[in-house]
Amino acid sequence: QEQVVESGGGLVQPGGSLKLSCTGSGFTLDYYDIGWFRQAPGKEREGVSCISAAEHNTFYETSVKGRFTISRDHAKNTVFLQMNNLRPEDTAVYYCAVARDVGGRYCAIVESEYDKWGRGTQVTVSS
Repeated sequence: QEQVVESGGGLVQPGGSLKLSCTGSGFTLDYYDIGWFRQAPGKEREGVSCISAAEHNTFYETSVKGRFTISRDHAKNTVFLQMNNLRPEDTAVYYCAVARDVGGRYCAIVESEYDKWGRGTQVTVSS
């Protein structure tokens, strides 16, 4: 059974760091763009970042640019989201998603382009 599994969430103080991981269970992530999305309480889910299958090109939502870094390790079949200088407004459930089609040079954080989703991992930034 193919599953997308996130891990690495937790409680951190403002200014702290967390590293999220996304693993494909039962299938390889290699050929697909991977996106990270988040949903804060009372808000709609929004795109955070993505990494393309080919050339590992990346894209970041404006509020996380310069603080978050997305990367992928093919040997581990894992995509990471390193989150630094976290702010209270980063508090949300973070979801990893795998693109519907085989990836190209560039990715986009558009929900309709992703069809495999993890169950999410909670990130809470609070003092």
